[in-house]
Amino acid sequence: MAPAVRAETGALTARGERTRNRLVAAGEEVFGLRGYHDASIAEITQTAHVAQGTFYLYFDGKRELMRAVVEERGHELRETLARATAGVTGRVAKEQAGFAAFFTWMARHRGLYLIVRQAEYVDGLVYRGWYRQLADGYAKALRVAIDDGEIAGVDDVETLAYALMGIGDFVGLRWLVIERRKAVPAHALATIAQVVERALGTGVDRR
Repeated sequence: MAPAVRAETGALTARGERTRNRLVAAGEEVFGLRGYHDASIAEITQTAHVAQGTFYLYFDGKRELMRAVVEERGHELRETLARATAGVTGRVAKEQAGFAAFFTWMARHRGLYLIVRQAEYVDGLVYRGWYRQLADGYAKALRVAIDDGEIAGVDDVETLAYALMGIGDFVGLRWLVIERRKAVPAHALATIAQVVERALGTGVDRR
């Protein structure tokens, strides 16, 4: 008899949680390597070292697994950025710490560049959620920095958040995916720091 994966409350048991986490990690690996349409549940379960039938105890199919990968890795990324910037003084310094943490995290999860982009056509809701949840938290932090006088005010703080996210997204794509570098090079980080410092209006010569 297969071990129970859920307690009487319906929540996953500790063993069930570990198995589910392995499937999510395997989904990230296989989707990132093959793409959504070419990925197979057989390869995902082989990568997770579980029986193929076990997959269906946790997910209805590939689409639900992809949704879990994007949502859970998105949550993990946001927590990583929050930890990296906690205790850092000044918004520009927080931006620098945040970009560095983002690139380090994405270097370990570079397959998400493909996964998130394909999610637009597989599950538009989860695709939009990836960016919207990042932007919502980012915009709130920028609003606090504006209210505290750390950076110049803008008419639309949400647009500022998306503009800064675009820098991180495409610079990461350039070095981690197109060039397959292990990390974003120091000169790219330095250029981002210069652009951000000038754009946020912190008293630097902006000619």
